[in-house]
Amino acid sequence: METPLWLVDGAWISFAFLCGFVARFCKLPPLIGFLAAGFLLNGLGIRQAGEALQELADLGVTLLLFTIGLKLDVKSLFRREVWLGTSLHMMISTVVLGGVVFLLTLTPLLGHVPLSTALLIGFALSFSSTVFAIKVLEEKGELNALHGVTAMGILVMQDIIAVVYLTVSAGKIPSLWVFALPVLFLLRPLFFKLLELSDHGELLTLCGLFLAIVAGAGSFELVGLKPDLGALLMGIMIGSHPKSTELGYTLMGFKNLFLVAFFLSIGLSGLPDMKILLCSALLCLLVFFKGWLFFRLTSLFNFRSRTALFTAVPLANYSEFGLIVAAVGVKGGWLDSSWLILIALCLSFSFIVGAPVNSSVYEIYSRFRDRFKRYEHPVRHPSDQPIELETDLLIIGMGRIGTGMYETARNTYNRKVIGLDNNKDTVREHQDAGRDVVFGDVTDMDFWDKIKPEQVNFITLCMPLHEANVIAVEQLQAAGYKGFLAATAQFEDQEKELQDMGVHAVYNIYANMGAAYAAYARNACSQLPQFAEYLSEKEKNTAKSNS
Repeated sequence: METPLWLVDGAWISFAFLCGFVARFCKLPPLIGFLAAGFLLNGLGIRQAGEALQELADLGVTLLLFTIGLKLDVKSLFRREVWLGTSLHMMISTVVLGGVVFLLTLTPLLGHVPLSTALLIGFALSFSSTVFAIKVLEEKGELNALHGVTAMGILVMQDIIAVVYLTVSAGKIPSLWVFALPVLFLLRPLFFKLLELSDHGELLTLCGLFLAIVAGAGSFELVGLKPDLGALLMGIMIGSHPKSTELGYTLMGFKNLFLVAFFLSIGLSGLPDMKILLCSALLCLLVFFKGWLFFRLTSLFNFRSRTALFTAVPLANYSEFGLIVAAVGVKGGWLDSSWLILIALCLSFSFIVGAPVNSSVYEIYSRFRDRFKRYEHPVRHPSDQPIELETDLLIIGMGRIGTGMYETARNTYNRKVIGLDNNKDTVREHQDAGRDVVFGDVTDMDFWDKIKPEQVNFITLCMPLHEANVIAVEQLQAAGYKGFLAATAQFEDQEKELQDMGVHAVYNIYANMGAAYAAYARNACSQLPQFAEYLSEKEKNTAKSNS
């Protein structure tokens, strides 16, 4: 008797939640729990929802690339460290990883395969996981930091190489309709108009899904190209629209939910035997080689050691694209199906190893900073120059809250006020508006060494991500900052954590929203003659009653 579909759905939702909860409790990213849930479901024989999960997983990757496109600076792809660094890394990794795979096939652990097939496996393992890397950078609020932009550029270059490979390996030439794709760019004003008319609710969400899945991915799939590339390019096309940021936020919940299905589907791809487990564990050790190679190559392009390390660590993993390569190989008869399970395990193990390393990268750099700095070049990359500034009040995070505080402080505080942000576009916009805002990464220990935090009397953290504020507090304390420190929070537990860390004042945005609105309304009311006298009389009566 076939298991009811609702029971299967209930099983994978329950397993995903429980395993994710346990991972979070152990201070690990929930995605590790989702991977474990997939293997547990597989072991228990609950595979009925596999195809449905794969569909959701594909949607998750499509939406991920679409939201990347919304934030991507296309000019970054033409930077030498991106296109040349990616090419060199993939060539070297393919040879080294393919060589190790070939040596393993000469042992009893794996069946013998030709060197060309081993190099194909090495090529598959040379890719880095877009899903994992972007998720890590996004959670720490580092997508717009220099190392985040560089890592994203490398990932996009890898996706372009993946499209070329899939087209060639399939032996399928794209349809002649591929030459009609530029029409999408001509339709850009129409897409902009759709965004403007979609308001702010569920219609905007549906508009985003339409642009990503239908107009972007669907049009590319129709002409024989990789759908995900279409979603990425569609995101880039509309990324300059003022509502693109809001659109990214509205799609975030769908994207994160669908990506849970992606991690579950990896575990459902198959169960290994002991030989495959051992080989996967050995190959997983080579992610450290991948990370070291990214670090060395990035250093050669004159980046500081910190930027090179923070670029390398999120990329030091295996990619879901390896599964696609293996699937193509199995379908073409070049590979045995066991390779698919082996690569799925390599991918899973690399996530499990990579998650705690990414979480500890600040501590790793702090502890071994002098050793990493040995690889720095005297000539620095133009985008990675040290910053020196002197100010009395430093506002970190120049979004809406930071900008509002900057304007208020500049008009009322009789000392020098400077804003700081790690997004170059944001910095440029503020500078054009006449504000004294500089580019810098508050989580950078070297940055605090340069600006001499003891000269700053007041620092306020206005970054939207709690994790970024926590890291900034840790770096400030490590740098010996003794001045007044304020920060923003969105939830009570975040407020308490910052207070326990020693932050002098924590402003809960949501909890104080009503009070701030009341103060604003009262101030506006007092400035209108027809209401000012009435308000004053009411306040006098209230004061008498209280006395």
